[in-house]
Amino acid sequence: MARLLVMIPSGEIYDHDCVRWYQYQNIQRSIDNYHNIGDAFVFDSSLKLLNFEKVGVLEINNPDWDSLDRLREEYDYVMLRGSNYVHGEMQWHDTAAVLRKLGLPVLAFGIGAQAPVRGKLELTEQTRDVLRAMSELSTSIGVRGAYSAQVLGDLGIDNVRIIGCPTAFRRLDPNLRITLSPLAEVEKVGLTIRREVSPTYAQDIQRYLNFHRDLVKTLANRFDTTLMAQGEVEEKKIVLGTDEQKEEAIAALRANGWAANWYFDDGMEKLYRERLFYSDVVADYEALVQRLDLVLGYRLHGNLMALANGVPSIYFTYDSRTAEFAETYRIPSYDVFSDEAFVLEDYWDQGRFDAFNAAWRDVYDETRVFLLENNVDTKLAPRVGAAEPADMRKVA
Repeated sequence: MARLLVMIPSGEIYDHDCVRWYQYQNIQRSIDNYHNIGDAFVFDSSLKLLNFEKVGVLEINNPDWDSLDRLREEYDYVMLRGSNYVHGEMQWHDTAAVLRKLGLPVLAFGIGAQAPVRGKLELTEQTRDVLRAMSELSTSIGVRGAYSAQVLGDLGIDNVRIIGCPTAFRRLDPNLRITLSPLAEVEKVGLTIRREVSPTYAQDIQRYLNFHRDLVKTLANRFDTTLMAQGEVEEKKIVLGTDEQKEEAIAALRANGWAANWYFDDGMEKLYRERLFYSDVVADYEALVQRLDLVLGYRLHGNLMALANGVPSIYFTYDSRTAEFAETYRIPSYDVFSDEAFVLEDYWDQGRFDAFNAAWRDVYDETRVFLLENNVDTKLAPRVGAAEPADMRKVA
């Protein structure tokens, strides 16, 4: 079994392959800080796909250079969990030098590029160097989708595979399929919310937040709806904070320029007080989606957690990242900047989800090949009838 050296982890591991936020029971420790628990979904899911016996952490910020010789002997490869790393603001610190000195194979597990609303994506030389180092040390790099593959290709990096995100395959079921029941039978709905969004990537914040607010209200009036937050500070305080912190969070939302003007009105405050969900434990989200009939909204990994558990999900895309994700898996999706109104009945269509089912199978196969060609011991079983190269069967 493999020995993993994790670069940029996102949470603490328990029960071998489960992830929760650091010191999660000490709520006050991190309640004033934003952390996207969706990153922990990816970390948790990555571990669930692998057979491993040991996990360590590779420091890239102020590394202990003298320890690298020891780490090379103790571990088999470096794992970089999938995330939105390829953009102009990413800080890699000493990553490229550390990876080259360490010399271990790198498992880049579904990394992605983010395009700005205007202009061309400009990457720092530091980011370019890190990507080249990972390419040199890997049989292949796993990327989120076609756009991310193109960005790496423009850098001369062509040993890539499009594998989406490991969250899609966390249940280890090669026969996963989304089958719709009649919409009239849908009662419990999860809405993955994202109040904070960058104007660098979303073209019209006012339109985004107005649509977001109206969608929340419409669904809450129609279904037993849970609002699923993933890390914004005010949302965390409303769910996990003291009574005083809860009221402080409500006041902060009321005073926030964007939120107050376009999002957080009386109706939203009532829903936030009564229907908001947040947890620092990945398993809590999985338990929640398993009780729901439909999950839809703005969060990549919150929606994908539902699909991985066989629960239908519809994506609301607003930037290149969300659009690329929906494209990779052919997930039914609605562009929030579209001129057409969103009508749920239009998306509750088995044909749309059959397209997802077919794409999911293809990406599952590609993910398995990616892991095998990188000599990783994976729990992903081959699908019956799936084409698999002879050399991959031998590695497995």
